[in-house]
Amino acid sequence: MSDTTPSNNSSRRDSNRVQKVSSADRLDRDIAETIGSVDNAPTLGLSHSGLTIDGYSRAAVQTYWRIAELKIGFDLGAQPWDFMALPRYFISHAHLDHIAALPSYVARRRMMKMEAPTIYLPESAASAVDSVLKCFSRLDRGRLPCELIPVGPNEEIELSREIVVTTCAMKHSIPALGFIVWDRRRKLKPEYASLTGDQIRDLKLSGTDVTYELRVPLVAYTGDTAPEGLDSCPDMYRAKILITEMTFVAPDHRREKIHKHGHTHLDDIVARRNDFKNDIVICGHFSTRYNDSQIKRWVDKALPDRLDGRLQLWI
Repeated sequence: MSDTTPSNNSSRRDSNRVQKVSSADRLDRDIAETIGSVDNAPTLGLSHSGLTIDGYSRAAVQTYWRIAELKIGFDLGAQPWDFMALPRYFISHAHLDHIAALPSYVARRRMMKMEAPTIYLPESAASAVDSVLKCFSRLDRGRLPCELIPVGPNEEIELSREIVVTTCAMKHSIPALGFIVWDRRRKLKPEYASLTGDQIRDLKLSGTDVTYELRVPLVAYTGDTAPEGLDSCPDMYRAKILITEMTFVAPDHRREKIHKHGHTHLDDIVARRNDFKNDIVICGHFSTRYNDSQIKRWVDKALPDRLDGRLQLWI
């Protein structure tokens, strides 16, 4: 079972894990253990299958997400103080409710003497974001050190031996990307399963590849998109956890206009209910035209079972 509860502590999940860490990692960890008492932005949290999703998303207000165990963040519409320990962020697109806090995040890490973060962002936005950071650096009279890495659709970013992130083109009013985080492992090929360890070793020494790569999609994130973006990346429907948008829910809001502006309606989710193979589907980014009770009422009328209990409304 999964549960959705307020979450403000970024370090409790890994505090008992014994591992060899660099001095920089140790500093990040020590800082993370001291910053959880500052609550400057709302978050909700959900834990499932060894992963914890924290964040918040409201259209035209702010969007930010964290997968603590993977040390990954998505979008920086605001920057909760206890998200500062994340060393890397993936930015879906350059609308202000998804990127406005990027200078604050970089500046705070510098202030706390943490390593410069890595920011992956759409290639169309990279030059302008670099200029914005330089402007803030002049205003602040301080350095804003970070590594901006432009990425496009259908790219692969290797974060570690086991974790890979792939990019997908989303359908929005400006260039936008979605991301899938994969667990990547090497498995023994079935035809060699009956061999002894020595036999497998000999085959490997002879140059035979005795393993194959197995990838499991852990988390998929669409950012803002019309349903066309989700449909064009079917692996998102297979991820254990899908984070997507449901900006509009009212029955009288026309889907054609919503799609034109790069957003998703509740009816689009209903139409695809059989496509979602995910364990958990998190929907957020609701329009500020609705209050929480309206959102719940319309969703429960259209999806009374909430996708067999898998749908989580981020409100």
